[in-house]
Amino acid sequence: MNRRSHVALAAAIAASLTLGLGACSSSNSGGGGDQAGVTTQGNGIIGGTPVKGGTLTILSNQDFDQLDPARNWTMPVMDVGVRMLYRTLTTFKAAPGADGLKLEADLATDLGTPSDNARTWTFHLKDGLKYEDGTPIVADDIKYNVERSFSPELPGGPDYAVRYLNAPAGYQGPLGGQRLGPEAIEVPDAKTIVFHLKRPVAEFGYTVSLPTFSPVPKAKETGANYSNHPVSSGPYKIESYDRGKRMVLVRNTEWDAATDPVRKAYPDRIVVDQTLKGTGIADRLIADQGDDKNAVSYVDLTPAKISEVLTNPEVKSRLISESGGCTTMLEMNTTKAPFDNAQVRRAMQYAVDKESFTAAMGGPAFNEIATTYLPPALTSGAPVDHFMIKPAGDPDKAKQLLADAGFPNGFDTELVTSTGGKQQAEALQAALKRAGVNVTITTVDPTAVNSIVGDKDKQPGLTQLGWCPDYPSAATFLPMIYDGRLVKDKGNNGNMTRFNDPGVNAELDRIAAMDDLQKANAAWLDLDARIMDASPAVPLVWQKKPLLVGSNIAGAFGSPIWSGQIDYAVIGLKSVK
Repeated sequence: MNRRSHVALAAAIAASLTLGLGACSSSNSGGGGDQAGVTTQGNGIIGGTPVKGGTLTILSNQDFDQLDPARNWTMPVMDVGVRMLYRTLTTFKAAPGADGLKLEADLATDLGTPSDNARTWTFHLKDGLKYEDGTPIVADDIKYNVERSFSPELPGGPDYAVRYLNAPAGYQGPLGGQRLGPEAIEVPDAKTIVFHLKRPVAEFGYTVSLPTFSPVPKAKETGANYSNHPVSSGPYKIESYDRGKRMVLVRNTEWDAATDPVRKAYPDRIVVDQTLKGTGIADRLIADQGDDKNAVSYVDLTPAKISEVLTNPEVKSRLISESGGCTTMLEMNTTKAPFDNAQVRRAMQYAVDKESFTAAMGGPAFNEIATTYLPPALTSGAPVDHFMIKPAGDPDKAKQLLADAGFPNGFDTELVTSTGGKQQAEALQAALKRAGVNVTITTVDPTAVNSIVGDKDKQPGLTQLGWCPDYPSAATFLPMIYDGRLVKDKGNNGNMTRFNDPGVNAELDRIAAMDDLQKANAAWLDLDARIMDASPAVPLVWQKKPLLVGSNIAGAFGSPIWSGQIDYAVIGLKSVK
């Protein structure tokens, strides 16, 4: 669920983008105080510093879509993978607010050394790095996983390597035995890896914080089944995993805390219960009985339970609600009629009632109405209102635009959403009906949404999705969701609208090559406006992430990097009996 570029940007990214991204976090991240009726605690951390030991329970209603690091590109699954199971060359500090945007060395000894005008990046691995079975982690293991990200058999993961590396055209990954040559990645010894890029990328030290740049031992390759048991380089390893039901993590005794400045691994054991339904997670955490005192929610607090939480001071004190820095959108399949007509798509901007959608998402305490694609985190903290449409929409204007486009009587279409998104989908359905757009809602399991929308033959006209920056940079946003050259018929991920505008594609390249940060930021804003005019999607809300935790939880906060999700690197229990 995130992405951008150049040498003069390197020093400025930490300062300028930290300001912008207080980035994926909210304006009061880590600052204490009260915002929209939700209280954060002191420094933004609930429960103080954890003790060592005990069992942490994560309550969920869904399986992880992918734990394979070459394919892990959704939140909060990246949080689980990168913080608990595998390490990357660099990573982000585990802290609320602006401190959480600071990059640190992880497997690497430093943040990387650029050369050749940031077209070449060199990293050296630390001493003493091992997998869960005690075998050493070597540089070629990182190269191998980067190569895996090119494999059509392993779709859906971050595609930065494909975009940035100087790889041969048509490279298909290592599963067929083909490895990348030194023109793309060099491994001169077991502890050195050198990346050669197509163009300057000043922020490549940030890019290698993604799971693509974690190690996978070739000897343990299982292809599409690797997600069931990725070999751990992190503080925990999988003891058991019954998909869709339960995953149990235990300590990886080969992980050396002395090499890891970020992950604290407080609990002895982590149990992920994926069997809960409906409001069951909230009910259990509100009641706060028995082992649920040691539990946290993996999924957002359901709207039906929000008032119950906010009116109970004790429960409210256990609520985390930080901005996810993401934009939730109604995305249109621009290859499917009538959404292949830009006038129809523009009509949808006026047809949607964002007030009713916000109410269905939990109300203004947990959402801000979105008025452009880039969230405020990536527009210097100030929202941009492109069309100046009133929040409740303008169905008369929508009807006029539809009539001008040749649809005076509206049209019928289908919207696919996850089972948890039905209430929000119904709010969209009711609003669109005012303009003559009749929507049939299809709900599917959350893990199935991307596979349906990513398949051109199965994708309907509408989908309720969104995008989060992978790290604090506008280049991790617009290029990922609107570069038409990366659209795939199957296994599509990112550009789910299938929008392909040659002029936009050219502008993406032009901005990526800029070496002046201020000019690049201005250009991203201009491009955002240009794409809004083409309207491949309707921005709906900029959402906070409301998560409940049990009363014995410590070290819990919404991370600015993990889209407001709890940072699993430093969470644990207040006390262990």
